[in-house]
Amino acid sequence: MTSATPDVKIPTSETFLRAIQLTQVPAQVNDEAYEASTQYVPLPKSYGGDMVAQSAAAMMRSVEADRTLHSMHSYFMRPVDIGAIVRYEVERLRDGRGYSTRSVRGYQNGKAVFAAMGSFHVREEGSEYQQEPPAAVDPESLRSAAQVLSGVDGASADYWSNGRSFDMRHVPGPVYVEVEGAVQPHQAVWVKAFDALPDNGDQHATADLHRAALAYVCDYTILEPLLRINGLNWSSPGLSTASLDHSMWFHRDGRADDWVLYAQDAISGQNNRGLALGRFFDRQGRLLATVAQEGMIRSAS
Repeated sequence: MTSATPDVKIPTSETFLRAIQLTQVPAQVNDEAYEASTQYVPLPKSYGGDMVAQSAAAMMRSVEADRTLHSMHSYFMRPVDIGAIVRYEVERLRDGRGYSTRSVRGYQNGKAVFAAMGSFHVREEGSEYQQEPPAAVDPESLRSAAQVLSGVDGASADYWSNGRSFDMRHVPGPVYVEVEGAVQPHQAVWVKAFDALPDNGDQHATADLHRAALAYVCDYTILEPLLRINGLNWSSPGLSTASLDHSMWFHRDGRADDWVLYAQDAISGQNNRGLALGRFFDRQGRLLATVAQEGMIRSAS
């Protein structure tokens, strides 16, 4: 099942908001279950960030409001159809005084396609430390994806320009149709939701929404340092990529509808697999989250 190609000329964050709309359904295997739909992408399979954000949202539904998601670890097991329903079964593994642990498994067509574990923590006061953010130019001085791809035809260019719910601006330059900037194992991407994200006055629910937004957007560009160091771009002939596994740690509350710097590094590449590390900093330099992801990268070269 695939969805019709939408008009993505007007930038909007509705794609992300649709992705995390969960419908609770009777549980078949575990304690509770939800369904959500994958969103359009001009690819043979759905976007991995759908499953990461949807599973995070499902686990968030299963805990009390005094605790927040601080880490999740995921595996992408099978390709997921575009525009289809994924069923998420959540198991409540443990609820302690300070921590809760959840597992979630996503199913499509009767087969497991995604699995994750999540840990939640009751907030505590204590000392703080964080790694310093890298120096970065002002995001407003950088070209948007739509400006970079102006004059480039095709469904992918339209989607990269306006269809991903977030404005993304690369340092030193993007890797859409060519490698702009140095061939090096690191890059940064300023990201911000196209629209102001909803706020219903519930501080905990709002913070969860912005955590889900970072979980959603993180998969778009995390493998790009591995492409860049190999001189590859998303339009390279014969390029095939897939997310294999993913870990994310949430350190501080932040807003995904203000500019967030996503600093990324290629850690290792071998056997057509690569590992990349990413860190999200807000404009004040606060470290919001850390991402580690392994992906498959195959090219014709």
